[in-house]
Amino acid sequence: MFRAINPATGEALGEYPAHTREEVDRALDAAVAAQRAWRRTSPTSRAALLRAVANRLRDGHEQYAQTITLEMGKPIGEARAEVEKSAVTLDYYAENAEAFLAFEAIESSASESGVSYEPLGAVLAIMPWNYPFWQFFRFAAPALAAGNAAILKHAANVPGCALLVEQIIRDAGAPEGLVSSLLIDSAEVAGLIADERIAAVTLTGSTEVGRIVAGQAGRHLKKQVLELGGSDPFLVLADADLEAATTVAVKSRFTANGQSCVNAKRFLVVEEVADRFVELFAEKAAALKLGDPLEESTTIGPLARANLRDALHDQVRRTVDGGATVVLGGEPIDGPGYFYPPTILDHVTRDGVAFTEETFGPVASITRVRDTEEAIELANATEYGLGAAVWTADLDEARRIVPRIDAGAVFVNGMVASDARLPFGGIKNSGYGRELSVFGLREFVNIKTVWIGPAR
Repeated sequence: MFRAINPATGEALGEYPAHTREEVDRALDAAVAAQRAWRRTSPTSRAALLRAVANRLRDGHEQYAQTITLEMGKPIGEARAEVEKSAVTLDYYAENAEAFLAFEAIESSASESGVSYEPLGAVLAIMPWNYPFWQFFRFAAPALAAGNAAILKHAANVPGCALLVEQIIRDAGAPEGLVSSLLIDSAEVAGLIADERIAAVTLTGSTEVGRIVAGQAGRHLKKQVLELGGSDPFLVLADADLEAATTVAVKSRFTANGQSCVNAKRFLVVEEVADRFVELFAEKAAALKLGDPLEESTTIGPLARANLRDALHDQVRRTVDGGATVVLGGEPIDGPGYFYPPTILDHVTRDGVAFTEETFGPVASITRVRDTEEAIELANATEYGLGAAVWTADLDEARRIVPRIDAGAVFVNGMVASDARLPFGGIKNSGYGRELSVFGLREFVNIKTVWIGPAR
């Protein structure tokens, strides 16, 4: 049995029965059958389904946003934006998938040759709770457009969202079985990965879980895309626009209640501007309104689970014990729900807990650096490599810095974010493979060489 808990109150929202082994088997059989037919449909037909799903998301956006907020706690305005971003991504692949999948002919006088892109089959998607709609649809839009089927194993604390995305796609006219959400325990995932009816696996989650899934999929020689943890650096150089940088810093650190892999987490600030940066950052973070995420005025809600809040506070405590100072926040909120206030820690050293570990919640870690060179060094002094932001008025200098940052994405004078037109993913312990753009669509296809010689 799966229970949905409202993290703002700690109260139960509902209970959902787990799928039985027989139900799982039926879903896998249905996915295989649906995909065999789906792969033969034209890109135009697939695009029509994606557009229909996007329309249903927009028509029911308020209901879906409320379900997101109730189950995982993000402010309702952010939940609405998540639903819309999912719809935008579906529209993007509806518009572009045919071109992305087109046969690429290679000029040759001796043959008719080239490259075709063909679907793999049913793809298992293991998804997290922090963006329960977006994380799924950013995988599903390109995967379905390419002719695959999707089996969703969602996070245990968002069962309502898991069942909703299946219903939305089914109600939009998808073939029976093309997309299924399975409410199963994590212990059952290994069996799914091993099952011959699953062709490939995608995971968004922690690095620890990524290693497990990679090992399981690797043993069965199945393609994987892993989007894992991150400890993104936010470099503030001496000539940065501090008003702009701190405004974006607040959004970049505290969006989704600080529970995003691409939240800025380590703020590396050149010493000569550090005092002013901290002053402005703290002033703007203090203006965030902590409270009921269903209230329109709320800008930061609770953490998704009690154990996440407890783990975050332990990281704060150990970082302070290591010499950091608390500028803002730093203590859990008494009362119902899993609230933790916006927290800023200054003078965090390179061996401090908030520097070396990913902090998945509303805690910003500030490390003061001598100059640009030390900022770059410390930006790369992490096991992660997802995103990074660089703030400077010198764009030529920024262009020289970008290739030196070990990350899947570097944003200059802006907030790291995903965009359907651009590839998304990391390096090092942040995973491998890419989502979104043409690269994301081609992760779950057979890139087939075709050579046709003259008839003899």
